Amino acid sequence: MRAAVTGLSLALSWLTVLPVRGPHDIGRPEGRRAIAAAPAVGALLGAAVAGVLWVLSEAGLDPTLAGLLTVGALALATRGMHVDGLADTADGLGCYGAPERAREVMRSGGAGPFGVAALIVTIGVQALSFGALGAAQQWAGVIVAVTAGRVAVVIACRRGVPASSPRGFGALVADSQGRWAVGLWTVVLAAAAVWAVPDRWWQGPVVIVAVLAVAAFLIRHCARRFDGINGDLLGATLEFAVAATAVGFLLGG
Repeated sequence: MRAAVTGLSLALSWLTVLPVRGPHDIGRPEGRRAIAAAPAVGALLGAAVAGVLWVLSEAGLDPTLAGLLTVGALALATRGMHVDGLADTADGLGCYGAPERAREVMRSGGAGPFGVAALIVTIGVQALSFGALGAAQQWAGVIVAVTAGRVAVVIACRRGVPASSPRGFGALVADSQGRWAVGLWTVVLAAAAVWAVPDRWWQGPVVIVAVLAVAAFLIRHCARRFDGINGDLLGATLEFAVAATAVGFLLGG
């Protein structure tokens, strides 16, 4: 029980701006527990985001503006580190050269053309999708979409996917999640998605399985390109999963 609480507190300190103190000494065991607890943090963030979107919608804002402000609030709540990882990963994938060169581009600190394009498209998709979900009062869909990003991070850290460097965030969490963690969170998320799309209970679980399968494929591709995973790739995976899930819940509407 204490280990689970430690993992959740560390996950909150890593993934949100909440003033939660994690353990003083952080190694791979603590990193493993924090990543395993990431979807729980996602559910909390999702509920908060759905609340913000509801307030903005009730205030009479246009769905597009409400969605954009909601995405901005989510970025603030997570220190914007995931969108930074998205831009860095896109630039790394867009460069030529060996994995070392790609990782150097990712560490450069600036956003190149691929990174800017990825940010515009992904944030735009999330904003429009959240706005549309809010207009349709699909609040469960918003919560599940935000949580899906954090489940994708668990999948990214599954056994057999190494870190790209022996130092840094990736080294703490890569290759740390067993099949039970991946399977459990996938089943829980798919079950929650039953309520994501009104009148089509089956669509939510199908979207979750499809998005997480694509995320796993992209993670494997990026791990080969970069010789492993790092914190930037985890952020990119998270943002992709949120956007893709939200779009999936709107299909056929």
